[in-house]
Amino acid sequence: MTALVIVESPGKLKKISAILGSGYVVKASVGHVRDLPKKELGVDLATFRPEYQATERGADVLKGLKAEVAKAEAVYIASDPDREGESIAWHLVDALKLKGAKRITFNEISEKAVKAAIAAPRGLDMALVHAADARRVLDRLIGWHVSPVLSDAAGEQLSAGRVQSPAVRLVVDRERAIKNFKPVNHFGVDLHFDGGEGGLKWKAAWDTKPHLSPGAECLLDAGLAVRVAEVRQVAVSSYEETETRSPPKAPFTTSALQQAASAALKMKPAATIKAAQSLYEAGKISYLRTDSPNLSDDGYADAVAAARGAAWPVAAARRTWQAKEGAQEGHVAISPTHCSEVEAGENEAERALYRLIRLHTLASVLDDAVYAVRTANLAGVEGQGAPVRFVARGKTLISKGWKAVYEAAEEPESDPIEDGSDNPVPKLAGRSSLTAASGAVIAKVTKAPGRFKQATLVKELERQGIGRPSTYAAILEHITTRGYISEDSKDFLHAEPAGEKVVDGLAGKCKFVDLNYTRLLEAALDDIAAGKAEFLPVVAAAHSILSAELAAVRSAGAPVVPCPVCAKPMKRIQRKDKTGFFWSCSGYPDCKHSQPDVDGKPGERQARVETPPADRVYFEVKFDDREKAKKAGLRWDGEAKKWFAPSQAAALAVKGFKRCSK
Repeated sequence: MTALVIVESPGKLKKISAILGSGYVVKASVGHVRDLPKKELGVDLATFRPEYQATERGADVLKGLKAEVAKAEAVYIASDPDREGESIAWHLVDALKLKGAKRITFNEISEKAVKAAIAAPRGLDMALVHAADARRVLDRLIGWHVSPVLSDAAGEQLSAGRVQSPAVRLVVDRERAIKNFKPVNHFGVDLHFDGGEGGLKWKAAWDTKPHLSPGAECLLDAGLAVRVAEVRQVAVSSYEETETRSPPKAPFTTSALQQAASAALKMKPAATIKAAQSLYEAGKISYLRTDSPNLSDDGYADAVAAARGAAWPVAAARRTWQAKEGAQEGHVAISPTHCSEVEAGENEAERALYRLIRLHTLASVLDDAVYAVRTANLAGVEGQGAPVRFVARGKTLISKGWKAVYEAAEEPESDPIEDGSDNPVPKLAGRSSLTAASGAVIAKVTKAPGRFKQATLVKELERQGIGRPSTYAAILEHITTRGYISEDSKDFLHAEPAGEKVVDGLAGKCKFVDLNYTRLLEAALDDIAAGKAEFLPVVAAAHSILSAELAAVRSAGAPVVPCPVCAKPMKRIQRKDKTGFFWSCSGYPDCKHSQPDVDGKPGERQARVETPPADRVYFEVKFDDREKAKKAGLRWDGEAKKWFAPSQAAALAVKGFKRCSK
């Protein structure tokens, strides 16, 4: 029997072909083969059903797959195990008119997983397909209807997006919070003691809470702080020795992996996803787009076996972690296919990411780290007779637990936990008196909210329920390349003027940039995937709200700049090469007036110095070579409809183009 197996990525072909062997032909769809049309809405507004058509690349892929389908006795669709993968599977079945196609999924490309999937195929999960369609339709409706209105209102080319615009809003709101922040000076006090166990020094911090004004969060009285720092005699009012346990972090979800890779490896989210994709396709890790923090049964057993082989303390009971609301069923956390494999990857980025995933996975199945904790409350009186309280707390690691993994590998923890082990509080007797060696006022200043980096923006998007694991990197790329946000030399994100215009043009007018509404809409789309809601009511309700809001966006437009030729509004437009902006009459092509952009406003047109036709040298330039001609110094003669150099001397410097007559 000859069977055809269709996967998404060409990177999987070699590995899966080797697993399945003869009798199976493995081909790739290279992602989606169909999409909504580029120049039409592509959505039936009566039913909201998408009107898909083959993409230019997809048409070629479908042609090749049809030939393979004709030769196959069975067809397996093995696109990725998520909503997007299910959508791709449906598109292939529909476009290729497949009957009896078998849908298979696997969370890792291993012999066991792939062969188990082949042995237990299923039908298409149409709830997942409808959820993917709903996302695509809403994205198109918002982009198609809102972007032109927003652009007209702002007087320049802008775009709106269901998830991109809320992401921009997060950065813009943070930017404004930083600009509006007013620092506040406040104070604390540390008392320092000598003569701890082994002669070590330790300290106790002043508890300022009893001295705060109602509603205040920090102490502003510098005089009181100075008096408290002069306290030397204190009594031990209570002393306690306890143990505390520190469990390991959950195995990686897509979001958590991007954050950890950013902190530990300085990798951007897009680079993390690229490296993880390569590791997955090579069969080294499980599927990378996941919102589940729990290992598969096989993944857990493999990690436990590797940990026991290294004589590390495995936890007595298997831990489970709560997945966030809306997490896709069937997803599992990211883990190595074989934890016993210490190194994997074709380049240093992949190898570093693999080590991060492996150590984090192994740590997740081990015992808690255990600390001995000493806590002492010290009582004293400040110079004006007011009682004051100090707290000394110290921790000592007494059982490494999961930390042994990182110690053995001589690697830093992927998500280090502050353990407080730098304050060796000695054993103290209750009611005993102590004399502080010194006291110090700790001058503090409240800090403005920190700027986002790409990884922390991903974390915030996940916390706010905006987007899903497969979309984070694409969201960041979109809003950065559009010029709505920028990244400085230290990787901090800044809001750009265009991003502020998007937010100001939509906030308070369109619900899809309201973070709470966006979260609720995302939850409704998750309900479609889970079979708890229907496609039409969810999409129709969102479209109804959107339609009612467009008038508010339109009426809140920027001041109109009239065209000096025909009086129609001028529009600020970004150049195709994205080197800047210019202003063009909205009546184009009937009115072709344009002006340069000067600080966001129409500037004066510079008078063109016409080259005498007698001095011109004309060249043959193909349509696709226009940009190359401009860079070569050629100009366009609209009357002759040819490109020319303004003089014989200039013509000598032109390379790559053939001269011609006018």
